Amino acid sequence: MKLNKLTLKDKKIFDAFLSQRPHELSCYCFQNIYIWGKLYDIFWAKINGALCIFFKDNIGCFMYLEPLGENITPETIVEVFKIMDSFNNNPEVSRIENIEDKQFYFYQDLGLKLAPKPGEYLCKREDLGQLKGNVFKPKRASYNYFVKHYKYEYLAYQPKYKKDCLKLYKRWMKERKINNQDKVYRGMLLDGLKCLEITLSNYAKLGFVGRIVKVKEKLAAFTFGFKLSQETFCVSNEVADLGYKGIAQFIFREFCVELKDYKYINIMDDSGLENLKRVKLSYHPLRTVVGFVGIRANA
Repeated sequence: MKLNKLTLKDKKIFDAFLSQRPHELSCYCFQNIYIWGKLYDIFWAKINGALCIFFKDNIGCFMYLEPLGENITPETIVEVFKIMDSFNNNPEVSRIENIEDKQFYFYQDLGLKLAPKPGEYLCKREDLGQLKGNVFKPKRASYNYFVKHYKYEYLAYQPKYKKDCLKLYKRWMKERKINNQDKVYRGMLLDGLKCLEITLSNYAKLGFVGRIVKVKEKLAAFTFGFKLSQETFCVSNEVADLGYKGIAQFIFREFCVELKDYKYINIMDDSGLENLKRVKLSYHPLRTVVGFVGIRANA
């Protein structure tokens, strides 16, 4: 079986498979596959007509998504585990990540053990754009404070802002490392930087949508996202200099106001971090979208 190394030229192939049915998990989009290229070797193959995507690092090989296609057969699942096993000394490393809820019983019936991952938060776009009612009163107050007290510009991202966005992220990351000694969290911050570098280097080709905020001519916040389906847009990045009170609430609301063609906003998961969970829940999501990890019962 030939494994093809992922390149930007593969976007059309991936988009064709990914568009065969609507998805709510953020990983089911070419953008959120390609950006991991500095952390993993990413390969793909067509097996029995299904698109199969493999991530490999020094720990081993796994599938980032379940196989994509209209008719996934048990034989295809047997084959993908054979491919992963050829790289992995430990059979438990061979797994399928981000199995969608609607496919749960298909994989369970094949004998896989499925465990839930942290859910992604799905919000109603209109709520985030309007911030109406008592539940959003704190967000409204922060937004209004920023508008009243700062001279700002809200602008579309352009490649000329790349260096300033990376500089802001590194400063933001440094501040969080000072306040959090957790090794896993620190590792996530570094991973985020590597993904951001790929995002900015391939912004137009990947089809990201981005906005920045300048305060007194200085870039003070940025946000990026991508279309996940006809109804759902995913906000994948938001970084702000919190020295400007209300700036995070400002850029997020303004971005959501612009996204009027979408009914829902996916604001990603909380990575199991309590502080991030509190922030996500403060936007009162409609529900969480859960993905599952599947391993063989006898692994």
